[in-house]
Amino acid sequence: MNILITGAGKGIGLALTMAFLSEGHAVFAVSRNIDALTKIASPNLTPFSFDLQYADYVLLFDEVKRCFKSVDVLINNAGAMVSKPLLDLSDADFNLLFDVNVKAAFKMVQGCVPLMKHGTHIVNISSMGGFQGSVKFPGLALYSASKGALATLTEAMAVELSVQKIAVNALALGAVQTEMLSAAFPGYQAPLQPAEMAAFIKDFALSGHKVFNGKILPVSLSTP
Repeated sequence: MNILITGAGKGIGLALTMAFLSEGHAVFAVSRNIDALTKIASPNLTPFSFDLQYADYVLLFDEVKRCFKSVDVLINNAGAMVSKPLLDLSDADFNLLFDVNVKAAFKMVQGCVPLMKHGTHIVNISSMGGFQGSVKFPGLALYSASKGALATLTEAMAVELSVQKIAVNALALGAVQTEMLSAAFPGYQAPLQPAEMAAFIKDFALSGHKVFNGKILPVSLSTP
């Protein structure tokens, strides 16, 4: 299958890329920093350096089309996190979080859908922070709001794309030991490593759309 992953240069995204490659899938891996990706020796991997907030999506999809005739799975994994008290948050913080966590997924879907056929799957990586009724943490107001917006966007996309039989789901992830989590919560040890979560996401991306569409599924060891 042809897999497109954003935020593929580290953490869960890098682990996802490696998991798909290990099964023989072709991966178009998007990340601002592709250093780790360029060290993976695989003819099935296409690393592409791209800034989801500022770069030209036309150029991105010109390259996707050069590599892939079609896209079977899109995983909007890229995310940004800012941990600040509510009153200290700036317009720049707002723009970063909503540009990367919401708008980028919107743009990726717009670009990918013309390359997707019946039975394909879009997976948006959300967060328990944006899951309705979950525990919220001080400093993550805008982050949680952006992930909540992504969840609602997922539901709306699923309705519109059902005509093309393209499924859209979101996984609201709990804590995973990534660089982003460590920066927000120094010293905190998450119960899962990136490779463990990536294994679940891979399996869901390949088969979850057979039983789910338009769903926001909590993937966490804790209860909301």
